[in-house]
Amino acid sequence: MSIDEVRSQPRARRLRFAALALALILPGSASRAETPDEWIALGTRVHGGFGSFIPLGIRIGLDAVERLHAAPRELSVLYYDSDASPCACFADGIAIATYASVGQRTLTISPEKAPAQDAAVIIIRPRQGGAGFKYTIPLAALAKLGPMNRTLDPRGRYDAVMAATELFEVEAEP
Repeated sequence: MSIDEVRSQPRARRLRFAALALALILPGSASRAETPDEWIALGTRVHGGFGSFIPLGIRIGLDAVERLHAAPRELSVLYYDSDASPCACFADGIAIATYASVGQRTLTISPEKAPAQDAAVIIIRPRQGGAGFKYTIPLAALAKLGPMNRTLDPRGRYDAVMAATELFEVEAEP
């Protein structure tokens, strides 16, 4: 249909056409159709680089989205960092996977620290309240993530993190 044909249609039909076009163009389904290369580009743009902490955050965020059957902007994230972790990079990966943000007041970095044996603890729950999940990244995960940063390129890091086991623990959070 040409733009002139669209303009000649009644307003209600044009609005339905516009809504359909936007739905097809804009990302936003909970299924997250991003490819690994798209995640890498997004993580690099948001964080300024793509070390192994970013895909681990993405993996945790996607896990929470799936477990909570959440659509974009429906989750709230409370992030506890530790002094042992070099930075809160995990939070940036979680943010892009869940659409949580400081500006929307759905991503909070707690002033309290994670327990000494953990690199980070993350509580993810529905934005409107209710039960969620607690994700714990043990300090032992840093021993696996560090070599990935030194030896792999961004795509290698993404693939290695997505395939690795024992990088985080998850439990129900009432």
